[in-house]
Amino acid sequence: MAEARLRVRACGPLVTYQDGGRPGMLRFGVPASGPMDRLAHAAAHVALGNPADATAIEISLGGLELLCEAGEVSCGIAGGEFQVRHSSAATGSWCVRTLRAGDTLSIRPGRWGSWAYLAFCGEPVCERWAGHSATHSASGLGGGSLVPGAEIVLRDTRVVQEREGDRTAPALAGPRPLVRVVLGPQTDSFEAASVAALLDAGFSVTPARDRMGMRLAGPTLSLKDALSIPSEPIVRGSIQVGGDGVASVLLADHQTTGGYPKIATVLSCDLDGLSQLRPGDVLRFQAVEPAEAIRLVRLEAPPRSRLLQEMAQPPGSLPSRLMAENLISGFVLA
Repeated sequence: MAEARLRVRACGPLVTYQDGGRPGMLRFGVPASGPMDRLAHAAAHVALGNPADATAIEISLGGLELLCEAGEVSCGIAGGEFQVRHSSAATGSWCVRTLRAGDTLSIRPGRWGSWAYLAFCGEPVCERWAGHSATHSASGLGGGSLVPGAEIVLRDTRVVQEREGDRTAPALAGPRPLVRVVLGPQTDSFEAASVAALLDAGFSVTPARDRMGMRLAGPTLSLKDALSIPSEPIVRGSIQVGGDGVASVLLADHQTTGGYPKIATVLSCDLDGLSQLRPGDVLRFQAVEPAEAIRLVRLEAPPRSRLLQEMAQPPGSLPSRLMAENLISGFVLA
């Protein structure tokens, strides 16, 4: 059984093991967790031929630097446009590379994006909670966070030379400054001017953001008497407003119930792009009716599926790629 061992040389906060999450457990008070950008997480895996919901390392703006101490393993990278270096060579931010003993891999913030994903042709050895490695950042339950000096052990590793190379970061995977929402469920608990301000004014992402949610800077969304509502179930994408009138969008590690009013809910197909926004980035909200929201989500499903299908296709081995290219100019006389 092949094995590889990697050492964390440098690491920022909120770098965690994440699989596809633990759906269906909110009724037990267990957050789903999983990747902040679900599409990019899946893309990093399928580029290697892995199941889309397997375990990967989610990398924050703090970045990650690894040293391969033993073995060899192919890895896939996707997410924001991060700066990636494999040993001394710069590579694309969406790519497949093979790490061998002595190689280093550095993934640092680039021009855009808040999250990147590092998947492996092998199974990371990490803790599991409720059957999943997805890390709940507040409690640490799940695979856990990475810190400088930590060892990453990978079992059943393999090399997929035919899948190596750079991939083009698709436009579909970029950040989304225009975020579509369905109003409610407590819209009536806000002043009428607050609903208008949500849709007409711009907001910006503040540094007060983590896997649980992002706090926004913008107009004050004044309440009526909504702070007296009973606690109720909430979902990923809820735009929650506290007594100070400040809006926060709940994300992967959101709590399962809450008593603050929700003025709107982000469409699920916009959440990946919303999560990739950085502090200081500006966004606007656009309201759609529930029936239109369902249509939009269904409309975006086929392009997402095609993106993953394209990522799953190996670009070919080096010899086959060389044979397909015209590497000389001119012609040769017989």
